[in-house]
Amino acid sequence: MSIATRFMLLTLVVALALSHAQRASAQNYPSKPIRMIVPFPPGGIVDTVGRIAASKLSAGVGLPVVMDNRQGAGGNIGINVAAKAPADGYTLMTAANFFTINPSLYNNAGYDPIRDFEPVSLLTSYMLLLAVHPSFEARSVKALIAMAKAQPGKINYASAGIGTTTHIAVELFNYMADVRLAHVPYKGVGSGMVPDTLSGLVPVQFNSPAIVPHIKAGKLLLIGVTGPKRSPLFPDVPTVAEAGVPGYEATGWNALFAPAGTPPAIIRRVNAEIVKGFSQLDVIEILAKQGLDEASGPAEALAALVKSEVPKWAKVIKAAGIQAE
Repeated sequence: MSIATRFMLLTLVVALALSHAQRASAQNYPSKPIRMIVPFPPGGIVDTVGRIAASKLSAGVGLPVVMDNRQGAGGNIGINVAAKAPADGYTLMTAANFFTINPSLYNNAGYDPIRDFEPVSLLTSYMLLLAVHPSFEARSVKALIAMAKAQPGKINYASAGIGTTTHIAVELFNYMADVRLAHVPYKGVGSGMVPDTLSGLVPVQFNSPAIVPHIKAGKLLLIGVTGPKRSPLFPDVPTVAEAGVPGYEATGWNALFAPAGTPPAIIRRVNAEIVKGFSQLDVIEILAKQGLDEASGPAEALAALVKSEVPKWAKVIKAAGIQAE
């Protein structure tokens, strides 16, 4: 027997052994608590949705799912901890749009969204709301575009910070509408972003459905939504695409991932428990109160979303010259 033949046989034996071990591991999964990494502090949407996922997964598998908040560097610290964890199904991670944005935003985010992770399931989705102060002269998307073209760089918009969905969505608007709204970044939604728009200091913002109460109270004027279709809450308000920027869409989302190499059987088991849990009425009601839509489904749908969003946001970030501070 030649050396080459022996090597091929040895490779085949090792591959078969690994495959058998993975099947056995998946059949016994889970046999101990699961860790759920959240790349942001407790209390935010990413954490809240992650805790719902952890609760439903725990109920489904009959074992604890322990939260592990690893905030910092715009989510990169937690993401890299998850990427380097053993691919055995005992480490999962919740993430949001920043997961596909950061590799283009940072010089070295330290991970590849496609190569380093296995998609498990989308969890939630939501459109952003384009709102202005009631005293603002532009009271429609077309009027805003016309004003921005007449006063390039003079109209301020508020965001929750560089690289957040509330920032990148506006830069996509700038790019597609060929205008230049001026960025005023805040350190999170609750750090002045909303109050300064309510006061009229910064007249424009694209924000999550968290601002719905202010819109209903007449403190903010909603002129457009960023989803592919109109919001059922505001059926008379057009999408940004309908109102003057054809093809525009910027949707927020939360999703569940596992380290690359996690056995497919384990991915399927976790996915099944998440889809079952998120389809329950109590979860749908909790999410609806926060303006979030339940969006769980096949891992393939999340994989397609990630693959489409990475180049989409890379193009916007490059065109706008955005870089994390």
